[in-house]
Amino acid sequence: MTALYNSKAKKKATNLSVNSDLLKRAKELKINISNALETALIEIIKKQEIINWQKENKTSIDSYNNRVLDGGSFGDEMRNF
Repeated sequence: MTALYNSKAKKKATNLSVNSDLLKRAKELKINISNALETALIEIIKKQEIINWQKENKTSIDSYNNRVLDGGSFGDEMRNF
């Protein structure tokens, strides 16, 4: 499986605009904002890549699902349930 991103890539400074109340609350709770952002971005990227994969493979997925609906799946005759 391909890595989601290069975890050893160097950090890069950036400017962000964040809701001031959220920023204040995060600082009060001693939340590491950089780590929180990276964690959130990882999850967002994972979800988006799943959506993209599903879109790219929709025809094949639909074809397989229709084949299973019509004729069952491999090993159906071996099931005990």
